[in-house]
Amino acid sequence: MSSRKSSLPNRDSEDKYSILLPTYNEKENLPLIVWLLVKYLDEGGFSYEIIVIDDGSPDGTLQVAEQLQKIFGEDKILLRPRAKKLGLGTAYIHGMRHATGNFIIIMDADLSHHPKFIPEFIQKQKEGDYDLVSGTRYHGNGGVYGWDLRRKLISRGANFLSQVLLRPGASDLTGSFRLYKRSVLECLVERCVSKGYVFQMEMIVRARQLNYSVGEVPISFVDRVYGESKLGGNEIVSFGKGLITLFATT
Repeated sequence: MSSRKSSLPNRDSEDKYSILLPTYNEKENLPLIVWLLVKYLDEGGFSYEIIVIDDGSPDGTLQVAEQLQKIFGEDKILLRPRAKKLGLGTAYIHGMRHATGNFIIIMDADLSHHPKFIPEFIQKQKEGDYDLVSGTRYHGNGGVYGWDLRRKLISRGANFLSQVLLRPGASDLTGSFRLYKRSVLECLVERCVSKGYVFQMEMIVRARQLNYSVGEVPISFVDRVYGESKLGGNEIVSFGKGLITLFATT
């Protein structure tokens, strides 16, 4: 993908990474993902903050987050809850309003995305001054573990159709483990109109349109340890409609 250089952060100041964690019914997973984030980011010597955006989880996720904030400190764990589920895109916008980092990392809170890859994302970004770095399951030594055949076929099929119709210049269009320059994410979110699983796909397509540079890091995606997958028939139908819309409008 050709490169469009966004405004660079002040190199005299230390880079800071704001990790956005949208949550809904993740009380079992949240302590583990936060502990792993703290472990790998502290070991790497990075400046960071973890912003938990809980959408009114009925299982007590917010109360767990409050306990984690007491353990790790308010400087590391920021709680920015919302009253109900309002969509992934608006969760990112909400989180960015409170973020103080010049880089934003988005990832799932269900342990599907392992924080051990974050130092690789940061290194990749610095190597090419990429506007965004995306984790890929479908390139290099990336892969998917714990899914049944149906989930694998759905994911592979969705990614294949997306590649054929949209030609995004990235190998994993539907993934949601990414690092963005803050200004780039703000620009992309303003332009994206999709919701649900299509949102992540549109982000890459819009990045291509705007000539932002995209780097990729192979990741191992592992099915959630606790809780139930949020992928259902409605989400698959919405994905199909969104794909057709993007094909017609981009």
